[in-house]
Amino acid sequence: MRVLFVTWPWQTHFQPTVPLAWALQAAGHEVRVASGPELTDVITKSGLTAVPVGSDVPVLQKLTETFTEEHQEIVDTLEKLGPRDDLLFEFADNREEMLTWDRMRWLTRYLAEILKGMNDSMVEDLVEYSRWWKPDLVVWDWLSYAGSIAATAVGAPHARIHAEIDVDARFRRNFVRLREEQPAESSEDAMADWLGDWVEKYGKSFSEDMVTGQFTIDHMLGSFHLETNVPHVGIRYVPYNGASVVPDWIRQDPAKRRVLATFGVSQEKGSDYQAFSIEQLQEMLDSLADLDIELVVTLPVQLQKELKRVPENTRLVEFVPLHTIIPSCSAVIHHGGVPAFLDSIAHEVPQLFVGRVVPDVEERGERMVEAGAGLSIPPAELSGPQIRESLVRLLDEPEFREGAARLREERLTQPTPAEAVRELEAMVERLRSR
Repeated sequence: MRVLFVTWPWQTHFQPTVPLAWALQAAGHEVRVASGPELTDVITKSGLTAVPVGSDVPVLQKLTETFTEEHQEIVDTLEKLGPRDDLLFEFADNREEMLTWDRMRWLTRYLAEILKGMNDSMVEDLVEYSRWWKPDLVVWDWLSYAGSIAATAVGAPHARIHAEIDVDARFRRNFVRLREEQPAESSEDAMADWLGDWVEKYGKSFSEDMVTGQFTIDHMLGSFHLETNVPHVGIRYVPYNGASVVPDWIRQDPAKRRVLATFGVSQEKGSDYQAFSIEQLQEMLDSLADLDIELVVTLPVQLQKELKRVPENTRLVEFVPLHTIIPSCSAVIHHGGVPAFLDSIAHEVPQLFVGRVVPDVEERGERMVEAGAGLSIPPAELSGPQIRESLVRLLDEPEFREGAARLREERLTQPTPAEAVRELEAMVERLRSR
């Protein structure tokens, strides 16, 4: 097969796809990765072949430029419809009182505007390339709808790949259900309008699988799945961090219990993208300063300089590959990022969720707590003393490691990327024969 991966230019959305891309390539299939030009070096350093598409304007600049007066009107309207916390997390809110038609349709407008900034510039180049290369399968990251558009335009089977709990697909199902209850003149659908306008240029029409994928490739543990009517292929998460080196200081067992605190590479993108503020980090360090542990904190150098105090039990590093340090840890503190979450499970390490940057963090945190594998602190309760209390429990109560071990056993039942290749081949054959 020829398999085309499509991702918007953000490295943490590309990296989880690398083991599967290499498994397909190792099985004899041809693989290409299409993204904005700013991700080209990241792709080629993984050993995969890049297809730059779209303009070379940085994606954060594109997103800023899409924030028009119309976009502001959407935000203002959502505020008038009721109290809101953060629009990113409202897509995960499944409380019945939040599932009103007005709120859902305006949230869908908001989502469509953001996705235009991420995807629109890539579409025409991507369709042109797909017409020439003729992929047998398009695998698109769950925010990278340019892949869905291109696959529909050329008639290729396509799959949406996702790592977190799929709260986005649940939001879409709720939206579609509510839309079908509305009178025709009120049943707007900003996602269908946006995607439909694109594929009409290529003689095609919108279908719901342009939003959901014809099937989903899913890294999340089966016990964390939400109900869905979309076929899915489960796949075990395999770590890939880009260029990775094992530093000298972790090439031996730690003298004290080691705790890793890591909050994602987005910390360096600015305050709007930080899961954990520098003030919260300082309070955490101060609260843990007297514990008999080795606390390793990953933090960009520019943020390290903003700290007022660094306790003696704390080591600051700019980056360490998670899969090289987590096996030596007694606990991991993180923001809910999937790599830290699944790497901790892989090595039976209890974990603590803090911060709030990924949409499914609260639902996944609740399920992790129910499984006995860790703890999660709600944003309203987050404080240094609360982190200390939770961490001490993780370190001293053996039940948390036992819970993590049970999730590890579940993880081992998931097919490896190499094993999943056969299922992908079979899925493509079924879709071709429709």
